[in-house]
Amino acid sequence: MILTDYLRSEKDLTWDIARQCGVKHATIRLPEDGKFDLNDHSHWESLFKKYNDFGFIPTVLEPMPNELHDHIKAGDAMRDEAIEKVIGMFPIMDALNLRTICFNFMAHIGWLRTSSTVPERGGARVTEFKMSDFKDTGASITEEELWYNYEYFIRAVIPHAEKYGIKLALHPDDPPVPRLGGVSRIMISYENIRHAVRDIVSSDSLGVTMCQANYFIMGEDLFKVIPALADKIMMIHFRNTTGNLEHFRETFHDNGELPMAKLIELYQSCGVNVPIRVDHVPTMVGESQEFAGYDALGRLFAIGYLKGILESFQ
Repeated sequence: MILTDYLRSEKDLTWDIARQCGVKHATIRLPEDGKFDLNDHSHWESLFKKYNDFGFIPTVLEPMPNELHDHIKAGDAMRDEAIEKVIGMFPIMDALNLRTICFNFMAHIGWLRTSSTVPERGGARVTEFKMSDFKDTGASITEEELWYNYEYFIRAVIPHAEKYGIKLALHPDDPPVPRLGGVSRIMISYENIRHAVRDIVSSDSLGVTMCQANYFIMGEDLFKVIPALADKIMMIHFRNTTGNLEHFRETFHDNGELPMAKLIELYQSCGVNVPIRVDHVPTMVGESQEFAGYDALGRLFAIGYLKGILESFQ
């Protein structure tokens, strides 16, 4: 597997920690400052130089830029323009050998937690979702609209992704609940995701991000789902959790309900050899929790833990 870490476009402590832990490949987030032109090759080259100069090889783009994808998921008046800009990214990515995009199809409400200060081991703080604490945003979209918008997008971009050798890796909804107020969610079960990546369009350029904790919270059996989707897994989010669909929280990677070492063994037995990154770490002592779930020190533990497991199966 290709060990990566999630690194924002502006250097911060996570860059230092990842590099000092021996990570050489980066899952990158593009700048969202309004100055970065998604279809300007020189802008991408300048960004890549920053990563390269620090010792990283950009390997995965995550997320699909929200300035485009929000319109695509909602299916609003700017959808077609946004899709054209997504397609315009592909030849640039091809030239830079950036092959994978992790995308989701959560319209209006993305990754959501209702608290970010729940105590974990030793007083570390983690994020939590509790349905009873969710506050309706007033936004709305139906399942039918979401499926239509998803199919519209996939049918438009996959031929171009195939042309340039780009892989689109679908992330499940997080939390994977059917509705958040008036906002429906569709990527909430193995069957729905299987339908999304196998039935609507059949392509080697369309697959999944195996965010293993999400599938667990759905109630799916990972020891059945991972083999069933093995040929479609394009990226792994290595995360642990505890709880159920209505109420769950993150944990340290060694302190949740998922058997982490056995899952790595399962991926390898299924021939899955893709980029993998740690995900949703605790905020540890002395940290300000600027980016809940993505603070720096928790990654130090998580990357070391993952490296140890990976090396044990070499």
